[in-house]
Amino acid sequence: MSARDTLRQTIGQRMTRIAVGLAALLAVVYVGGFFLFTARLERTPPSEVPVADGIVALTGGPDRITAAYRLLEEGKGSRLLITGVHPDVTAASLKEIVPGAAPKFDCCVDVGHRAENTIGNATETADWVKQRDYRSIILVTSTYHLPRAQLELGRAMPGVEISPYPVFQDTLHLDGWWAYPGTTRLLISEYTKYLLTLTYGQPQMQT
Repeated sequence: MSARDTLRQTIGQRMTRIAVGLAALLAVVYVGGFFLFTARLERTPPSEVPVADGIVALTGGPDRITAAYRLLEEGKGSRLLITGVHPDVTAASLKEIVPGAAPKFDCCVDVGHRAENTIGNATETADWVKQRDYRSIILVTSTYHLPRAQLELGRAMPGVEISPYPVFQDTLHLDGWWAYPGTTRLLISEYTKYLLTLTYGQPQMQT
């Protein structure tokens, strides 16, 4: 083997070791960040909810809508926006989700059909907030979704105060999540999307 071939082989081996080392470092950072992400997720509802101009519920389950409407009835906001509703779903069908007569639903609930993802939720919410000249909102969504949702909405309306309100599903096991494959997959997926949102700033990806 010539000296040139030996040099090339040495450089190739060094580059391989560097690549493997970087990959291992990224894996450690990713896993460590994931554990930190899951540890910081809220496990209980907030003891106090500040009064805001409006309330926003991101679709993704009936629990989000019922929790947001309960806040509306408690006077925590003057109006409620349910954003990301499927075009085929009517306000009347959403009203049926809420227990009881829901007297404030007809007068004080707005239904947004344009959003198809979290980025769309942020845009739809920003338009609603601007139209009503609101300065503060309560953001209602699942606890695992709150970090990314709050980041997206904050970017869409930087001058608006956002108070997060986490919603919890019985099927989501945050304590001991590693023992529940469904919860683990959901958390990994959401953590990855959150990282992409952090990385790309105003993301172009539809997530």
